[in-house]
Amino acid sequence: MSEQGTCRPGEVVPDCGIYECDCGQAHHWSTDVKGHRFPPHPQGCSGSTWTLKDPAHPTD
Repeated sequence: MSEQGTCRPGEVVPDCGIYECDCGQAHHWSTDVKGHRFPPHPQGCSGSTWTLKDPAHPTD
């Protein structure tokens, strides 16, 4: 992970869940599986990282 809770495209997904890009538009989402690699951001998106917004398997 690049920073606390954020990952860059191409890095390995640390936890299953729904990730949002940091472009500020809150409209680009990626559902990722642990162990896969994060996809690039959509064309024209100014985001640079993915942040976990909704874990697939909460530990609560």
